Amino acid sequence: MLNFGLVGCGRIGIRHATLLSNMEHAKLTAVCDIDEKKAIEFSKKFNVPFYTDYMAMAKKETLDVINICTPSGFHAKHTIDLVPYIDNIIVEKPMALKLEDADNMINTCKKEGTRLFIVKQNRFNLPIIKLREAVEKGRFGRIYLGTVRIHWRRAQKYYDMDNWHGTWSMDGGVLTNQSSHHIDMLQWMLGPIKELFAYTDTFFHKIEVEDTGIAVLRCHSGAMGTIEATTNTSPEDLEGSINIYGEKGTVEIGGFAMNKIVTWKFEKKLPEDENIIEKYSVNPPNVYGFGHKAYLEHVVDSIMNNKAGLIDGAEGKKSLEIIHSIYESAETGKPVIISATPHNSKLGKT
Repeated sequence: MLNFGLVGCGRIGIRHATLLSNMEHAKLTAVCDIDEKKAIEFSKKFNVPFYTDYMAMAKKETLDVINICTPSGFHAKHTIDLVPYIDNIIVEKPMALKLEDADNMINTCKKEGTRLFIVKQNRFNLPIIKLREAVEKGRFGRIYLGTVRIHWRRAQKYYDMDNWHGTWSMDGGVLTNQSSHHIDMLQWMLGPIKELFAYTDTFFHKIEVEDTGIAVLRCHSGAMGTIEATTNTSPEDLEGSINIYGEKGTVEIGGFAMNKIVTWKFEKKLPEDENIIEKYSVNPPNVYGFGHKAYLEHVVDSIMNNKAGLIDGAEGKKSLEIIHSIYESAETGKPVIISATPHNSKLGKT
């Protein structure tokens, strides 16, 4: 049994807490939030002690893992502060806002021997697992194109509920917040991205950051890709999708959170292909999808059995590098080489 502490009693925190409270080898031991009211609510709901100081929680409680579910701009500070007191840290996406913060997290954890796990739960969606298997088996032949589409709805009240939403210093826009998982998925399927060009704009929300963005990209393999993201879809969420196109096959994973096989076609058919759409056509109830449970179970298994985690700090940083490059391209009006260090992005800055 692993004892978990939770830092951040917000929207994503409730998801972590609920899952941890119902897992076989995990126990939610304590919760923390700077907002005492939120911390007390979690304390009562999950029957665990609460704290308003995460360092006090780490020092007093006997914890094996701490889950950081605080605003994105705090992820780096909270991780680095906690490293001396904990062996395993789980950080929600994005792992940080500034690339130098991500590097500091990785280096500090490595130096102290703390394992760092970055939440990329959509990699554990069953349709995505099948897609990844098809890529690894070479069923597509040469992959030449990949696309992701995030067509979600966020009303102004979503941004107004907390003062950090929609800011450069603490949150980022649709590309950082809502699209992080999809950008990660695209690079995971296509391979390293070499160059991109992007546009961003803020059409309808009163926020500092973008509510709409598009990018076109070229991979080192020669494959091309597109990213299309908005929180302006009216009147409700439409899709969170990924398409992969190869010389020998085409797959579309749709639904709200890349959880629903829409198209599955290959020149060379396998017996499992016959019922695969019917088997994996269930849409998740919300944009979080189903993957958090499988992700947390994977982390527990990795810790208890001393296995490598699928998404460590270095892996989690890849999508952040792409996001910074998108912002730099949009701000400069020029293509950006991913291998170059972005220097004009506003993300993470006050």
